[in-house]
Amino acid sequence: MEGSIVMRFLVFTAALATVTPGTDAARAFFVFGDSLVDNGNNNYLFTSARADAPPYGIDYPTHRPTGRFSNGLNIPDLISEAIGSESTLPYLSPQLTGERLLVGANFASAGIGILNDTGIQFINIIRIVKQLEYFQQYQQRLSTLIGEEQTQQLVNQALVLITLGGNDFVNNYYLVPFSARSRQFSLPDYVVYLISEYRKILYKLYDLGARRVLVTGTGPLGCVPAELAQRSTNGECAVELQRAAALFNPQLIQMITEINSDIGSDIFVAVNAVEMKMNFINDPQAYGFVTSKVACCGQGPYNGLGLCTLASNLCPNRDLYAFWDAFHPSEKANRIIVRQILTGTTKYMYPMNLSTIMSIDSYSKT
Repeated sequence: MEGSIVMRFLVFTAALATVTPGTDAARAFFVFGDSLVDNGNNNYLFTSARADAPPYGIDYPTHRPTGRFSNGLNIPDLISEAIGSESTLPYLSPQLTGERLLVGANFASAGIGILNDTGIQFINIIRIVKQLEYFQQYQQRLSTLIGEEQTQQLVNQALVLITLGGNDFVNNYYLVPFSARSRQFSLPDYVVYLISEYRKILYKLYDLGARRVLVTGTGPLGCVPAELAQRSTNGECAVELQRAAALFNPQLIQMITEINSDIGSDIFVAVNAVEMKMNFINDPQAYGFVTSKVACCGQGPYNGLGLCTLASNLCPNRDLYAFWDAFHPSEKANRIIVRQILTGTTKYMYPMNLSTIMSIDSYSKT
């Protein structure tokens, strides 16, 4: 019995040796944000913002729901694939122990925003402040495994993705007519306030050791099936939500440029999700989609009302639809987005794309 324990320990330490920082192993990956990048944390919470029932996951390798708001893989999965790593586990997953910690962790939680009052209708979700606390907790857990110095090195060399902002409009400012925030702020002033709060979040990430951070702006908020169903008369994108995205995203890029200048290094990289998604929204056929207006799964106009459930309309071929449900892209659309993250010009990735980041970081290690 004692011999088998020793053998298991030797196997485990050998496994650690192959993936500790400084080797050629895939870099760690950390994910923060909302439902666009949640890998299943909300499965462990008492909340209505969850995707743990069919037909979610219908095209996932297991063909079962995982908590991802997708028919299959989501953006973090596909980025993990691109950097040669396995998908990160949700931070709340009981499986995230031992050497699995070395892969990184996904802290994202559907429904959250930049502001703490965003998504309050979902009750129990992991707000961004708590996600950052969990990141600190993660580092303490990893330190007991590989030591403080190696932990700091792993975090510094890791890739980080943060996706926030959409819910601050959809599930806050525009959630109901005359919402508390819309009475408090005009739209331009609200955007300035959001950007100022986001700035604090990014500096906090930097303070916690993040050195390569992809920061996703909002998508074309007025063009998702949910907003078409509620606000569109003939299928055109909802003007006011498009205006919100048009105000927010340029200011986000400007803020990122300012932070990088202040720090003296290109720590933060802006992911222009509006431009990426408008390509297939404006010309779905060019990308192999039959529609960018109707969701694959849902009900009501454009399949944009309510949740995607077993009672919903469900398209037989998800690859023909740009949107999986009322808000979230299909796996195929996510693949198009990640291709731009990897190789896109400065129109999509500013100041550089992920392939360039990987090349620079690989060179700097040699």
